[in-house]
Amino acid sequence: MDEARTQNAIDALNRIMELELAGVVRYTHYSLMIYGYNRIPIVSWMKGNAKEGLDHAHKAGELVTLLGGHPSLKIGALLETEQHDIGDILRESLEHERLSLQSYYDLLRIVEGQSVLLEEYARDMIVSEELHLDEVNKMLRRPGATEAFKE
Repeated sequence: MDEARTQNAIDALNRIMELELAGVVRYTHYSLMIYGYNRIPIVSWMKGNAKEGLDHAHKAGELVTLLGGHPSLKIGALLETEQHDIGDILRESLEHERLSLQSYYDLLRIVEGQSVLLEEYARDMIVSEELHLDEVNKMLRRPGATEAFKE
């Protein structure tokens, strides 16, 4: 890859890292705000997502350094909506996951045809994020509903 494209890839990876770290904070916060009958499995799921976000941030940071860049110390936007109903939390999660998914698509556009390593990374992460979006979408459906959740 040329220098400009490499820098664009580093910038995209840093954005991914920042979004994933924001996800760690979000899911940790969400796990503390879950109440009700289904608390235990939902808290466990949220904690798992926080751990996954940290793993994803670390992987993006490793690729930044592989390209000769400096990993960001920033964190993505955090918005406290003060809405703590499980449905509200899941809708916030859905929006966060959509932003993360878009960031991986952005990276793929930058590196496509330039780096097999980064292309495969972006594609693997897109698959992971698409499946995660589907998981949240299914959690937002009413029991028995087969149609995708729509806001």
